[in-house]
Formats: sequence, structure tokens, C-alpha cells
Amino acid sequence: MRILNPYAHTRGPWLRGNLHTHSTNSDGSRAPGDIAAAYAARGYDFLMFSDHDTFTDPADVNAHGLTLLPGVEVSARGPHIVHVGATQAIQPDQDRQTVIDAIRADGGFAVVAHPNWEADFNHCPQENLEAWQGYAGIEVYNGVIRRLNGSPLATDRWDRLLGLGRRIWGFAHDDSHTVGDDGLAWNMVRAAERTPESIIEALRRGSFYAGTGVIIREIDVSGDTIRVETENAQRIVIHSDFGHREHATDGTAATYRLPDANPPQYVRFECWGAGESMAWTQPFFIEAD
Repeated sequence: MRILNPYAHTRGPWLRGNLHTHSTNSDGSRAPGDIAAAYAARGYDFLMFSDHDTFTDPADVNAHGLTLLPGVEVSARGPHIVHVGATQAIQPDQDRQTVIDAIRADGGFAVVAHPNWEADFNHCPQENLEAWQGYAGIEVYNGVIRRLNGSPLATDRWDRLLGLGRRIWGFAHDDSHTVGDDGLAWNMVRAAERTPESIIEALRRGSFYAGTGVIIREIDVSGDTIRVETENAQRIVIHSDFGHREHATDGTAATYRLPDANPPQYVRFECWGAGESMAWTQPFFIEAD
């Protein structure tokens, strides 16, 4: 058996960024330049504006030193989908598979937003997530849902998909609409360069982890063993097929070794820190040589 390591091909610093941000171009309370300034002050490296069904051109925004990525949130007529790497606003077709296909044709990738939003915890039904093809991942954490109905956390949806053999990534985003929404959740990306193209490519291949406060120092795969080291985790839980808990370790680091028989389809590391601080690695898929 072999472990597929999404972090294998890039070394260098982790870049912190948010891909889900709303400005006055849709329903946000601040102009794009003011939002960029706020995120730069927080030490972010990159930011994407994802205004509802509206393309906010990064070239028109004072970046305040950030790398700005182009994006849109497809919102009308169905579950919301974040379009990363957009060149235009995709028509919000009620058939979201058509939307996903159009995003891919535009050269970007799709992330399904806040699936556990709303009073029924079902903004995006699981049967849709299972039926749709070609999207890159889902938001496993959406910060703005902290103050709305539903749950910001959607690792349950993720594990159900991964257990069915779907190879998708987990993203964490602010979904910022106003000042209090900033800095709640982010993605830490290992990209070759601080350019939109390099960051988008690293995200596309899963070279990032999602977090709300736990900092991962290193992720290493050697032979049949995966090791994750953090700065500030208090417990690390290793999950596999359909959310099965393989192992839990108290402390800042954890190691997983493939069993000699009946390995799972994937494992992922969930790092718990103080308060509401978390970090989620991408899944390490396991397949025969």
C-alpha cells in the first residue's frame, strides 16, 4: 500500500488566507480596499473577494500588500458555491452541476459553501454533494455561521463523502460580511510563490490545511508513516473511513502508521487546541501500489 501525500511537492513557508469575503459590491459592509487593509493588519498573505454573483476584479482593489485572488460566490437559485480563480461571474443555473462544469471551463475550481447552514442544518443536502461531480471540496468550517442558524462545522459531511471514495478537500473560511467576521477561519497554503496562480494551484492539489487557531509546523510522510507536528495542539485525533476514530493523542504531535492488514481508504488529522482553535489536515488517501 502507499500513502498519497498532498503536501509532498512543495516546501517553504505556510501562507495564510481567506477565500470567502463579501464587500459592498454585494452584501458586505465595507469597500474592498478597506477589507484588504483589515486582513493585511491581521498578518494575512492572501485574500479572495467572493461577492454574491458579482465579480470583484482584484486589479481594481488596493491590495495593501496581500496577494488577491479572483473569485465569486454563486448564490442565487440554489446552494451556494464558491468559485475560486474566477475570470467572470458564472450564471447561477438552478442545476448546480451546470454551475460546477462552467466553473471548471472558466479555469477555476468549486468549493461548496456552508453545507450545515440554516435551521435544518441542510443548506446543501447530502444527496447533492454525493451526486455532483468535479468540485474540489467543501467548507468544513464557515465562521459566519457562528452567528447564524445551523453549524459552522461540516466535518460530518466531509467524512461521509470521503468514506464513499470521493477525493475532496476541506476548506475553512470566514465568509466575512462585516468587521466581526474577520479572522475566524482560514487556509494555510504551501505554494511555490506568492502569486495568485501558484496559490490557486496549491489549493487545487490539496497542499494546505484548514484552521481556526492551531498552527501546524510540519507534515511528514515517510514510507507507511504520517507524522503531524503543531505548535499549540492539546489533542490530535486521527479519523478514517466515515469518521471512524483511529487514534487520539494528547500533546502537540501525532503519528499514524498503516496497519499490516485492512488499511482504511484515508486518514485525516484533526488538531484540537484551546477554546475553539482547531486545524484539519487534508485527507491522506491510501491505495495499492
